[in-house]
Amino acid sequence: MTAAELSSLTGLDVTHDDGLRETYAGDWQGLTHEEIVARYGEQYAAWKRGEPVRRGGGELETEVADRAAPVVERGADKLPDGGTLVVVSHGGTIRTTIGRLIGLPPHTWEALGGLSNCSWSVLGETVRGWRLLEHNAGSLPEPVLGDDD
Repeated sequence: MTAAELSSLTGLDVTHDDGLRETYAGDWQGLTHEEIVARYGEQYAAWKRGEPVRRGGGELETEVADRAAPVVERGADKLPDGGTLVVVSHGGTIRTTIGRLIGLPPHTWEALGGLSNCSWSVLGETVRGWRLLEHNAGSLPEPVLGDDD
């Protein structure tokens, strides 16, 4: 839906890639937070501690990053100089992909937090790799004056 809205505003085509789908959470799918805690309390607690957990028998966060981060990298590689890539996905997939791209250890990815509805993150590529410019943003970033470019 978000990609379709952006397409209608910009006139640009949308390309779908299954690598950007949301994390498969197995038996947790469709449950409320309260139901997950009640039924899978220890598994949930381990996941919140940053342990690698197949939530409900689903995917590990590292597996999500393994499939999603290359999609972003391939898209970025195709951009002309100064081009912009817009990637639309779900919060968990976005968080793990950002964590992977900026080189954070997987157990720390939760520290990025989720994305609010209609919010986005902005990354840029530098000579040293990816850099997180904004997260959970609601406005475009302003250039930062500094000597670290």
